[in-house]
Amino acid sequence: MNLIEELRWRGMVQDIMPGTEEQLLKEMTSAYVGFDPTADSLHIGSLVPILLLVHLQRAGHKPFALVGGATGMVGDPSFKAEERKMLDLDTLAHNQNGIKAQLEKFLDFDPARPNAAEMVNNFDWFKDISFLDFIRDTGKHITVNYMMSKDSVKRRLEGDSGMSFTEFTYQLIQGYDFYHLYTAKNCKLQMGGSDQWGNIVTGTELIRRKANGEAFAFTCPLLKKADGSKFGKSERGNIWLDPQKTSPYLFYQFWVKTADEDAKNYIKIFTFLGQEEINTLIAAHDQDPGKRQLQKKLAEELTVFVHGQTELEFALKASDLLFRNDTAEVLQSLTESQLLEIMDGVPQVAVAAADLEAGKDILSFLAETNILPSKGEARKMIQNNGISINKVKVSAIDKMVDKSLLLNDKYILVQRGKNNYYLVIVK
Repeated sequence: MNLIEELRWRGMVQDIMPGTEEQLLKEMTSAYVGFDPTADSLHIGSLVPILLLVHLQRAGHKPFALVGGATGMVGDPSFKAEERKMLDLDTLAHNQNGIKAQLEKFLDFDPARPNAAEMVNNFDWFKDISFLDFIRDTGKHITVNYMMSKDSVKRRLEGDSGMSFTEFTYQLIQGYDFYHLYTAKNCKLQMGGSDQWGNIVTGTELIRRKANGEAFAFTCPLLKKADGSKFGKSERGNIWLDPQKTSPYLFYQFWVKTADEDAKNYIKIFTFLGQEEINTLIAAHDQDPGKRQLQKKLAEELTVFVHGQTELEFALKASDLLFRNDTAEVLQSLTESQLLEIMDGVPQVAVAAADLEAGKDILSFLAETNILPSKGEARKMIQNNGISINKVKVSAIDKMVDKSLLLNDKYILVQRGKNNYYLVIVK
């Protein structure tokens, strides 16, 4: 399999060092990607480097995932406006464990495989190197002129904040990572985002000068949305791979809401679907964009990849719950945590349990909870079939709301019109 050819049509190759494609066709090649341990979970911005490693392993090569325990203590300055907060050892160790557990879901670490994935931590080789040893044995091989020629350094030096010596040395530290993996693990290729190109080629240069060896590199483009905004963020912030930080339902919804033009790019980058199938999907989408077939397929593939089939089925069921009317049974079957997961972001209204002991008429209930401004408005809405309780249409204005309607002994879901939901919490 020609890995570079596969990645090129998917739009996953930007810069590439001469000879890289030939090296990958010649023999099983070890390659690595670095992951920044700034949190105990990766987010969807990390999916592209993860997928690079997965494609690499599927093509018969050996992936290394480097978690930057040492570099995480310094902070990568690449295209950042300010110096990043440094992390202590306990936080780094906690974050690394979380990242490793996630990567084990995507890569095959079985040592019986000749191309088994391996996890490495650059703190393991940096912890025993003294500052004097490093500047004597490594620093002398890379000139200051070379380091200052990098765009990431130039931009910071030209800005108001400048650059600390700590950050300036970052590219040398990352370059040494590549050198160490080259000499200790026969790792000949580094991959990463295009913002890492300067750091990556410093590594190939160090290998050439210090080890008299030849190493290779390529980067993938940094993703941006069609409207120019940053990829990977929602109104709530990062979309995490940890289901405790971003629920599988919200993860699924993020991809379903993707803009048409973005979906056409993302379906190539984030799935393993073949070129012919993707072209067919795009053509079908263009025929009827309103069906959002492309977005749904993208969301399904990614939710299975990250969270598994069971969580996809729940995400689909949850989506149906909000967007279809015949889902009262599904609603009744949900656990409290599932219900709250789906209703994340839905306005909440508190009601005293005593108010429902004897029951309350629907008009008073809707007006007193401010779901509707008055009993008169509530009456009109019900007469126009615009109110549902727990996904069941309210057809009578004398309906009583009482404890028999409680979901999980605590909640009532009110729907006003087509898209307005309210989660009533009975306390």
